[in-house]
Amino acid sequence: MLTPTKMTTKQTSPSKLELDIQFASAAIEDKVLAIASLAVIKKWVKATVQLNGFITLRFVNAAEGKKLNLSFRNKDKATNVLTFPYELNKKSLAADIIFCLPVIQKEASEQGKTVQAHLAHLIVHGCLHAQGLDHESDKEAKEMEDKEIILLKSLGFANPYAPI
Repeated sequence: MLTPTKMTTKQTSPSKLELDIQFASAAIEDKVLAIASLAVIKKWVKATVQLNGFITLRFVNAAEGKKLNLSFRNKDKATNVLTFPYELNKKSLAADIIFCLPVIQKEASEQGKTVQAHLAHLIVHGCLHAQGLDHESDKEAKEMEDKEIILLKSLGFANPYAPI
C-alpha cells in the first residue's frame, strides 16, 4: 500500500517521456551529431511532447529510408521523415520516428536552410504526427503548421514555411 506521501509524489510528478535515439551506422551517427547533440535533439522532442511514453528516433541512410517508405507507404523513394504511432491516448504515447539524413540534407540545401533548422523542424513535425496531428486536409495542415511555427520559435528557429 502506498503511503499518502508517496501517492502525492506520484500524482504530482512531471510527465516522463523516454527517448531511444538510434543510428543506422557510425557514419550517420557522426553526421547527425555534427548537426545537433543528443541533448539538443532530446530538448526538441521534449518541447514538442508533453505526454508520458516512449519514442524511438532512428536516423537512416537513403537505402533504408527508401525500403521503409516502399514497405509502409508504397512509395519507391526515400522520404525525409516517417512516423509510426503505436499507442496514443490522453496520457501517453508510443511511436517510432524515422529520419532519412541524406534527404534532410538535400532538402535543407534546396530550401536555403541550415540542416540543423530543417532537422529541428522535422523532429517537431514527426513528434506532432506521433501525437495524432496530420495534414491531410487544409484545416489540419494549418493547425499543424501553426503549432510547428510556435514550437520552432520557442526553440530559436525561424518559421519553416516563410518564403526565402
